[in-house]
Amino acid sequence: MPSKILLVNGPNLNTLGTREPELYGSETLPQVEAKAKAHAKTLKLELDCVQSNHEGEIVELIQKARKGYAGIIINPGAYTHTSIAIMDALLLLKMPIIEVHISNIFRREEFRHESYVSKVATGLVCGLGTQGYLLALSAMAEQLKGKK
Repeated sequence: MPSKILLVNGPNLNTLGTREPELYGSETLPQVEAKAKAHAKTLKLELDCVQSNHEGEIVELIQKARKGYAGIIINPGAYTHTSIAIMDALLLLKMPIIEVHISNIFRREEFRHESYVSKVATGLVCGLGTQGYLLALSAMAEQLKGKK
């Protein structure tokens, strides 16, 4: 049975494809999710994808992930730099956590260099466009092999 992975996308990621395409590319979130699901299948992973613009909803999704998921991949969007609540929810998880950012947050505005999620994540993929989601899935598969 494939390991289940939860992919959480935070605020404004539902606007991929139209929001600052020079920075985030032209792929839409449904396109990114479809590619990620196809890649997950090749890795013998099952991927559930969710997106929310609401911090509390993201916290609840993370809390629920404790049951039924082997790992979580998260692009917290702007909450990366502000949400202690999301960080605290991630601390509840006893599973690999991989943080993803489409842009390189360290080449952007100074306030984007701080990540509360990175403080608790197993790993970070950033600056490689939407390909970062596929790389995060490959890394997750390796992390889970090490746990078996």
